[in-house]
Amino acid sequence: MSIRKFFQRLLSGPVLKMATKFSSKPNKQRVHEALSKLYQHIQSKPGKKGLLIDIDNVPQKIIIFSDLHKGNKKLSDDFAPAENNYLAALDYYNREGYTLIVLGDSEELWKFNMFTVQKHNHPSFDAEKKFLHRNALIKVFGNHDIFWNNDPFAGLQLINTYGQHIKIYEGVILKHTTNGTTINIFLTHGHQGDGQSDGNKFSAWFVAKIWAPLQAYLELNINTPAFNDILKTEHNQFMYEWSSKQENLLLVTGHTHQPVFESLTHLERLYKQLLIARRENDTLAITRLQDEIAFRRQEYRHVSEDYLHLKPSYFNSGCCCFSDGDITGIEIEKGEIRLIKWKQNGVVSERSILEKTFIDDLFK
Repeated sequence: MSIRKFFQRLLSGPVLKMATKFSSKPNKQRVHEALSKLYQHIQSKPGKKGLLIDIDNVPQKIIIFSDLHKGNKKLSDDFAPAENNYLAALDYYNREGYTLIVLGDSEELWKFNMFTVQKHNHPSFDAEKKFLHRNALIKVFGNHDIFWNNDPFAGLQLINTYGQHIKIYEGVILKHTTNGTTINIFLTHGHQGDGQSDGNKFSAWFVAKIWAPLQAYLELNINTPAFNDILKTEHNQFMYEWSSKQENLLLVTGHTHQPVFESLTHLERLYKQLLIARRENDTLAITRLQDEIAFRRQEYRHVSEDYLHLKPSYFNSGCCCFSDGDITGIEIEKGEIRLIKWKQNGVVSERSILEKTFIDDLFK
């Protein structure tokens, strides 16, 4: 018996019990308090934990990607299948003059150390450098790359990775004014309120240095919102509830790996479109939507009971590590917000717009 298998037998049970007791299962009050605290901090002390950017005074085109989980290019690397699409997307957005916001979990530092990630991901780091050279790269940390926030050597690692100093933030607020009203678009990874990785300095250090390596060594997939539909649903719900109570605010996160647009998941939008098609007696659309719903329900079944009455205040960029290599993100340009997907068609990566709306229309 190998040493790993011995420790798997010995420790898997206790570790799973600990995970159940101290898991990252979201707690609504903790999530809401953490979001409020960060949001208020960025507004009162911009530049320390987050940036405050007026996108009207200095017009910008913005692309938001999250949850790459760059790894070692082996079977356990979730980013490997999506790398080509990510590189094609960055080439396009750099040519078009976009600002790139990487919204957390860019590097998978629970499973791999930073030296390994650097060694196997030169193409994507080089592509991101092009944005940095234009002063158009903003990097936000998540729970899987919380190393950037709590390790004393993070600054040196960043210089080694990008060739220059780069500050890592916990959030960003984009300010957009319409008809005399200022709308704040609050961007953060979405792990706020997670007891494992959003607690005090000790808990963050413990997760990064002890807990995550132990999970990786034992080859355990501990429940997180990205891999558990129940936690994913709860987490999205808590994020939505917080955003819906704020005045003149849109919340954009990652973390769950599930794209959300105007507070609706893709499956919920399909059900909404099906209702409209039935109302209009559009038989072709009804058949198409029923087939699509049947397909999507294989991967995700939950539909919110009040999905037809949700305030369009919550958005989620999805991820750049879908198993089929597709990546999703959110674009913001000239007052319009779009959910986009990059998918490989043969040897060519193609961009498609899944959803779009003008920000002003969300507040009418």
